[in-house]
Order: sequence, then C-alpha cells, then structure tokens
Amino acid sequence: MKVVRTFKHEVRRIENVWIPMSDGVRLAARIWLPKDAKNTPVPAILEYIPYRKRDAMRSRDTQIYTYFAGYGYAGVRVDLRGSGDSGGILRDEYLQQELDDGVAVLKWLEKQTWCNGRVGIMGISWGGFNGLQIAALAPSQLQAVITVCSTDDRFADDVHHMGGCILGDNLSWASTMFSYNSCPPDPEIVGERWRDMWFERLQESGLWLEKWLQHQRRDDYWRHGSICEDFSAVKCPVLAVSGWADGYSNAVFRLLEGLQVPRKGLIGPWGHNYPHVGVPGPAIGFLQEAVRWWDKWLKDIETGVMDEPMLRVWIQDSAPPTTSYDLRPGRWIAESNWPSLQTKKNVYWLTPARTLASVEEKTSEECRSLQSPLGLGLFAGKWCSYASAPDLPYDQRHEDGGALVYDSDPLHNPLEILGAPRIELELEANKPAGMIAVRLSDIAPDNKATRFTYGLLNLTHRNGHEQPQALIPGKRYTIKVELNYVAQRIPAGHRLRVAVSSSYWPMAWPPPEAVKLLVYTGKSKLFLPVRKLRIEDDTLHSLEPPEAAPPMRVEIITPERHQWNVIRDLAKDMSTLEVVNDKGKQYIKEIDLTISRCAKEWYSYHGDDFNSVKGETLWERSFSRGSWSIRTVTRTVLSSSKQLFLLRAELDAYEGDKRVFSKNWDHDLPRDFV
Repeated sequence: MKVVRTFKHEVRRIENVWIPMSDGVRLAARIWLPKDAKNTPVPAILEYIPYRKRDAMRSRDTQIYTYFAGYGYAGVRVDLRGSGDSGGILRDEYLQQELDDGVAVLKWLEKQTWCNGRVGIMGISWGGFNGLQIAALAPSQLQAVITVCSTDDRFADDVHHMGGCILGDNLSWASTMFSYNSCPPDPEIVGERWRDMWFERLQESGLWLEKWLQHQRRDDYWRHGSICEDFSAVKCPVLAVSGWADGYSNAVFRLLEGLQVPRKGLIGPWGHNYPHVGVPGPAIGFLQEAVRWWDKWLKDIETGVMDEPMLRVWIQDSAPPTTSYDLRPGRWIAESNWPSLQTKKNVYWLTPARTLASVEEKTSEECRSLQSPLGLGLFAGKWCSYASAPDLPYDQRHEDGGALVYDSDPLHNPLEILGAPRIELELEANKPAGMIAVRLSDIAPDNKATRFTYGLLNLTHRNGHEQPQALIPGKRYTIKVELNYVAQRIPAGHRLRVAVSSSYWPMAWPPPEAVKLLVYTGKSKLFLPVRKLRIEDDTLHSLEPPEAAPPMRVEIITPERHQWNVIRDLAKDMSTLEVVNDKGKQYIKEIDLTISRCAKEWYSYHGDDFNSVKGETLWERSFSRGSWSIRTVTRTVLSSSKQLFLLRAELDAYEGDKRVFSKNWDHDLPRDFV
C-alpha cells in the first residue's frame, strides 16, 4: 500500500472532544481537520463504533481520517455510549438509544464552526450497520453513506443466524463484545472517574448472548434495525461494499434492488476489512474511491462516479482449496442494473446416479438416505473471514464423505456464475426438527474440491422465520435453500459438485438430536445463475492501487499468532476445533500505552452424541501505563440438551495482580425450533 504524506490540505488532529447528549452523557470523539477548516468549513465524515478510538483502532483511524482530512474533509471517530472513553453503558447492539445518539452527533457536527453542515457516515461492520440505520431515520444533516460489510436484515443475514440456524459465530461474536465491554476508559482522557466508569460497565453491560438466545425466530427484536423492513425510509445515496470472503456480501445485492436512492455496489475477493487493506487480494484504492463518492455527494463535484455501472464485482477464477489466499485470481466485471438482465438460470437435476444433469432424466425416482456425521463442518472455515487466515474453507473432500454428493460431467466450456444459486430438494425426516447444508464446489481434474458458495436451512423454518413449524416424520416436503451470492468462473474440464449434509458443526448449531433424511431425486434440482461474457467489462474505470496516510508508530512486544487446529482424540472419540487469535502485545508510543489481546475458542463434540456439542471461548485483554495496569478475562461456555441451551459465563477484572471484580452467569434457555 502506498503511504501518502503530502495532501492538498495540512491536517491537524484533536485527540479528544466531548459531544454532549441530552441526558448528560458525553460521547468521546477523535477528530482530524484541514488546518483552515475554521475559516473555510468543510463536510464531515463520521464513523460511529464501539471499538476504542484511543487505542484498539488508533492506527487504522489515523491512516483513514488523516487521508480524508488531507482531501478537505473533517474525519470524526466517535466511541459509542459505554465504549472506549464515552460515558454511559453499552447494553446491546443497535438499540434505539444508539441511533438517537447518532442523530444527536450529526446535529452537533452541524453546529461546529469547522463543519459546513453536510455529513457522510462511513463504517465497516457495526459502523456499516448503524450508518444504514441512522440513514433510515432521515436526519437532514446526513447526505451520503458508505456502508462496508453490513446487512439490511439482522435476523436472516447477520452473524447470529443463517437460514434459521444458529451460527457458531453467534457465540464467537458475543464473546468478542463481552470482552470489549469489560475494558476501561483511559484515565488520561476521562480523569479520576475512570474507575467508576469501568465498574459501571463491568456490572451493567450484561451477557448479550443470553438476550440473543431469547430470540431464536424473526421477531420485533430483529426487525428493529433491519432496514429491509422499509427500504424507502433511506433518503440519501448509498455505496455498499463487501467481499466474497466476508459474511455480508448478500446484502449488497438486496440494497441495490431495494433502495430507491442513488446507489452503487462494490464486491471484491476480500474478507471482513476495508478494501484498501483487503485480504485476499487484490486490495484496491478504496480511499480514493471514497473521496470520489464524498466529492460527488458532499461537495457537488462531478467525479463521474454515477456514470459508472451500478454494480462492480470481482469474478473469481478457479483456485486450489486453501485456508488462506494472498491473492484470489479473477477479473472485474460490472452490471448496469441489479437484478441483471444478463444472467439466466441454468437448471441441473440431481439424478439417481448421483450426477448433475442439465436435462431431466425420465427415470424412476430414487430415494437416498442421509445422516451426516455430527462433526461434518470442521473444515468449513468461518462464517465470516475476518482477514485472519487461516479461516477459509479447506479441501471439501474432507467433508464430502459424510454428504450426498452429485457431480456434473467435466465442463466443455467455462461457466461463469453471478448471483445466488438455489436448490430445491424433496425430502422427508424421521424427527420433528433438522437442518440441511448445501455446498457448491469447483472440482479440479486432480479432484481437489474448492467450495465457492453454500447455504443452510433449519427445516422447521422452511415456510419462514417468523413462525417455525415442526416436521411431520415420514411426510415429504419440497424445501428451498438459498445459497450465498457469488461471482465464480469454473474452467472447462472442471466439474460442478453439489454436496448435501444434515449437519455443519461448528458453522451452525446442530439439531436437538440425530436426524435421518430421505432425499428424493425426482424433483430435486439446482438453479444456477449464469452470466455470459461481455466485452463491456474490458472498458471499466480502472481502480487505483491502495493508498493511505502514514500509520502511527507501534512497537511490537509480542507478535500476533493465529491458528486453527483440528484435534481428534480417537481413543476417547472426541473432536475439537481450536481457534487461537492472539493479537500479541504492542506499545503505542504516542500515548505511552501498552495493550494486548488474546482470544481462544474451542468447538467440540463426542462421537455422535448431539448432547455433547459445546462451544467455549476465553478472552484476555490488558492495558498498562506506568503504575496503571488493568487486565480483564471473560469466559463463555455454551452447550445444549434436547430441550435447552445451557449458557455459563464468567467475568474477572484485575488491577495489577489483584482481582477487583468477578461476576458469573448461569442460564438455561429453552430451544425454540432450533
């Protein structure tokens, strides 16, 4: 990435500014300004998240917002209520209080002498979510949004659920915020009240996983903050961005289809990160593209951004399966509108010979029995790759032995897919609850299997997520599984594979008990959105190499470490996926602060015992400056019986070597058709 040191405007930074809320709580902001902004007010770009502007995100923010300020914008990074250095308590994601605070921040920005009253919101993940949610409130100050790696539907397409199944990432993400919420504000910013603020957080932030497990179907809790409930509420232009290794690429397509404002979509090969640091590569000049967007909508400068196609995506070429790619081969393609008129649905029938046929075979119907191993999914990777390889799916041959597998003949011509594949399966079950997982893989001539999309469905959610319905054992159902959107090229000579399994742990929490499915081939088929080659793709606007402002200086005391270990104790018939995501220890010279963060996760099961499934997490964070030394430890254990989710958690906080706070949680929560 090119480091840019010279800009059109000199930049000054304000380390902390207090933004008052109507109830007396103050939000903490870090601000970057063009030096002449007081004389010549500028538009502001707001990012509003709970990830600690002072330390955890310091280097990232410095590179992004120095860059924007250098191009004539005020960069404003605000800690949410109850996070970082802000006052109050953060009790859950996207509460109305958070959105109301966000609107108050916009009003405050409008009144600043250095701001001309025009504001854009940019954010990735949480900041992408609340940017859209605040836009749906239509505040007059908000004139454009860039939303990255976010969603419009908090139930159907977020870290919590997929196809009505509870995701393993639900536990992982809850544990992330459990740890974040245990952290203190910085005494250098908030003064002597830091300890009172810290203890208030420790006592009051709560165990969010408990709340989430109380809502196992799509109810008002999840409808709140889901802008798909009313796309027309959004009144300002939206640029939606994601990556194929991210968990949120589907939302880009729905936003393009549903929003009624000027909008653009951009999807690269990246995981859950801004595209200028996107992994897998190629990374792009995202900040340059952002400036073009802001110039158009916040400065009324014609940059040509709206003359370009509505959707631009990286269509991935075939690549051998691995858990980590530095670069994902492919090329940029574009669509002037979405849904596209340039794609058609190819139909492939699942045949008795376990093949995919492009013509329905007039043969007798065949029934295949399916009861996958409980641990099918250990090689699935993470629901969302956080650019922390190795978290991408491994060679799918390790999973296919426990699935029903249907292969096409070797392709005579390349196949280019753009859109969301769908599969229809006729099946019956021997139990009232179950799940199905469907994977599509590219099979190379050497038989290596690279998964390029997949979908899940809780079979009790077959008619919708609001009112689940038990299966009637022995009754046939035709169910539809929507797979993730994808842009993928499969070369001639390769084969297309459909793999169907009845479990996918730890990607998704298993059903209450072992389930045998009978899958009938007569009406079961795959719908594949296929796109023709277009010469217009060769005339696209070139994306520049990535740029950013210089990073801050950080001394690495202990390096990062990230591991995924599949551990199989054959003597005890125990299997465990161990994930270690250790960010090491760093010294931030600029603020004389040493920080560390280490997360460990274990997902285990015993044999084929569905009551043995367990997810465990352990997080440790530390902060120290001189004699001030803080450490927090959070532990969460989630297991289940046939009727209940069993949730246990612990929070311990230390000053130096002395434990100064401890709290335990112990909850049994009924399973609700999951």
